[in-house]
Amino acid sequence: MKRSHAPIFWLLFGGGGMLAALFGTALVLVTGIVVPITGSEALAYPRMLALAQSFVGKAFLLAVIALFAWHAAHRILCSLHDVGIHKGLVAKLTCYGAAMLLSLVAAASLWRVGF
Repeated sequence: MKRSHAPIFWLLFGGGGMLAALFGTALVLVTGIVVPITGSEALAYPRMLALAQSFVGKAFLLAVIALFAWHAAHRILCSLHDVGIHKGLVAKLTCYGAAMLLSLVAAASLWRVGF
């Protein structure tokens, strides 16, 4: 019996879905509504740079970006079936490859910011 890679992708999909449910709405609310209305300096460049330079901040940002990307890739792949496009190897490589590329770009960008 051939081993399946499906549990790995389901783990990434589930983790991304959980983060989207827990943090997605709060991120949109804070960054898109609360801070612009209040004029707060909470999202000022020095503070965001400090967040991106800390180990915990890097881990959080990478987890949010990468897991959101994997969740979206799996959702898009499943949606292709709904519009009549077969979930073949090309579709899987495109969707999951884009998520992998975005995850690697996010990791490299966070690495370049420094500590």
